Amino acid sequence: MNSAVTVEWKAICSVDDVLPGTGVGVRLPKGQAALFRTRDGNFYALDNMDPFSHANVLSRGLLGSLGDKRVVASPLYKQHFDLETGQCIEDDSVKLTVYPVRVQGDVIELATPA
Repeated sequence: MNSAVTVEWKAICSVDDVLPGTGVGVRLPKGQAALFRTRDGNFYALDNMDPFSHANVLSRGLLGSLGDKRVVASPLYKQHFDLETGQCIEDDSVKLTVYPVRVQGDVIELATPA
């Protein structure tokens, strides 16, 4: 039995559609993602739903760093989430889904379960 998860790459937008230091909300077949572009040009994607407020607002969060971790701070209750792992810094029991991101030419793509 093959336990590997098959993913589908979904074209989201142009690289120029996401300004450095910001995020955008992305509709997915099941839910939403928050796609971020750091000031150094790296892209990250997490669940857009803030697990503490249950609102789809993380794409509007503030990007920054805590120690050596790149994070987004929720715009509502200010919890920080690691952009690479989805782990909440303030609450070890909370972790967001992380979506792999790739850039093909000038198009940003997210991997979603097929």
